Amino acid sequence: MVRPYALTAGRTRPSGGAFDLISIIFSAVRAEEEVLRSPEEAKILALCRASPRSVAEIAADTRLPLGVVRVLLGDLLGTGCIRVTHPMAPTQSPDQSILMEVIHGLRAL
Repeated sequence: MVRPYALTAGRTRPSGGAFDLISIIFSAVRAEEEVLRSPEEAKILALCRASPRSVAEIAADTRLPLGVVRVLLGDLLGTGCIRVTHPMAPTQSPDQSILMEVIHGLRAL
């Protein structure tokens, strides 16, 4: 078993950006284009090559702590091996009248 700080060389913050739990990660390289990577980075790239995944899914599938996954993703982003899309934030909250209609509808059930 390898300690998490050994996987990240003692780093606790990702270099090159923040990664939300729901940020979607895409592999930007093909398998034959990969340069020598750590086994953990190679596994992340393989998972994201199969299908884009959220940061939370990557942590669960690799069984690595979320902090370690974020640091590794920062390294991969810095080398151009991955692309990241962030979910769209709502520009405005729903109208209060709509929320009241939903509440009344739920009570009617």
